[in-house]
Amino acid sequence: MLRRMGGTSTLPQESKSLCRLIQEDMARGQQKIHSQQKNAKKQAGQKKKQGHDKKAAAKAALIYTCTVCRTQMPGPKTFKQHFESKHPKTPLPPELADVQA
Repeated sequence: MLRRMGGTSTLPQESKSLCRLIQEDMARGQQKIHSQQKNAKKQAGQKKKQGHDKKAAAKAALIYTCTVCRTQMPGPKTFKQHFESKHPKTPLPPELADVQA
């Protein structure tokens, strides 16, 4: 089907470009698969290295919520200090009455 005349092939231009696309697609397909495998391995390594979610742990540690301004605090001492400094005219909540600041 491929005849050479005068050093050039008689294959139509469309067929040449199609053959080139198929060859490039095959090479790119292998590169794509290799790249995906490499990326999956890299992502697994990063996930393992990262460990636990620090944001979630910090959010879970904020137990106390101020009844006046809705600010969250990690412990009763900081809650009492916050309440005394930010809301001095407001009476202390009953759960803070026996806390030593």
